[in-house]
Amino acid sequence: MIHLDRVAHEIKTVGLYDLVLQDIQKILGKTRVNEEEILKILTTHPQLLQDYMQINVEYNLSNIHLRDIETNDLKDECQKMAKKINVNLKQLRALEKYTLDFEQSATLVIIFSIEFFVLFSVQYFIVLLNLKEWQGLIYSLFASSIAVAYWYGKKEQKKYATNNAIYEKMYGETLEMIKNLEEKRCIKKSNLIIERCEEHV
Repeated sequence: MIHLDRVAHEIKTVGLYDLVLQDIQKILGKTRVNEEEILKILTTHPQLLQDYMQINVEYNLSNIHLRDIETNDLKDECQKMAKKINVNLKQLRALEKYTLDFEQSATLVIIFSIEFFVLFSVQYFIVLLNLKEWQGLIYSLFASSIAVAYWYGKKEQKKYATNNAIYEKMYGETLEMIKNLEEKRCIKKSNLIIERCEEHV
């Protein structure tokens, strides 16, 4: 559901993707590249497409470059399937954040940040407030916070894995439904493609 022509255009023109563009320039060995060259590199170096998609997820931009299907003019079976596709597209957009590796997610950054704050607080209470007689208890609380952070991190990691699996399954099913709807001449997929991201305009 990603539109590669749009991807190539955005990599070339939008500063958000400069690192991906620089990698493409390095592969091609030149600084001026056109969209056709970018498309070719994306097909031979799929990791660069993954990098583009990860940037989007990190900045809350969707990699699903399809708009919802207008169902009012469709007849019974086509309308029913189109409505299901629209529901799936909404769910897929909500689940996209779980397509990131957990190790690179904002959740893990937040956990580490909280632990750093707790460690800083521990040092503050012991050293600056001269609470050395309480340091055993304070360090025990800090150790407990590490255990809680570890448990929460594992819980979130499992949540990411579960939701990513749901996303992958639903993504494939939705693509198949769109293909079936197009074969029945209910829709034209090309009419659903979102050519440009409004956030970049």
